[in-house]
Amino acid sequence: MFEVDWQHLFGVETSLLELFIRGTFMYWFLFAMFRFVMRREAGAVGIADILIIVIIADASQNALSDDYKSITEGVVIVATLIFWNVFTNWLSFTWRPFERFAEHDPLPIIRNGRLIEGSLKREMLTMDELHSKLREQGVERIDEVRWAFMESDGQISLRKFKDDPHPRSAARRSPAAQ
Repeated sequence: MFEVDWQHLFGVETSLLELFIRGTFMYWFLFAMFRFVMRREAGAVGIADILIIVIIADASQNALSDDYKSITEGVVIVATLIFWNVFTNWLSFTWRPFERFAEHDPLPIIRNGRLIEGSLKREMLTMDELHSKLREQGVERIDEVRWAFMESDGQISLRKFKDDPHPRSAARRSPAAQ
């Protein structure tokens, strides 16, 4: 009932040198891909980027652990995933209909110092989370904000009343008024 198969738990079926070579190769392959192919600034990570990282982690784990029979199979899968990620980023950049499909439009959450509660419900954003995001940008109260948007990457962009050079015409020019 309480027996443990120590050989199964800690035994090594693949030579340690092979495991080291697999780990080394996959590490440097993924390093090169993320360093030279998938250039994204920190903080600009979108949902598609998170998805690709999770899928790559799973695919590369198979190459690391010998679930694939060769490193080449793992590299081909990871390279294929990166190809599609780069291609969809390019397609979003060059073809507006695909960009609209792939990225959410910014969602207004504050307009003229007033909270748009339906937007918070839609994004399941609590007041505590909103206040935390606003404090990160130096805002203490919602009524200080002319407009605020939840961007497609989850960040909040905003304009404070005091930062508006032309308060009367700013509402017409702001994205919130469009």
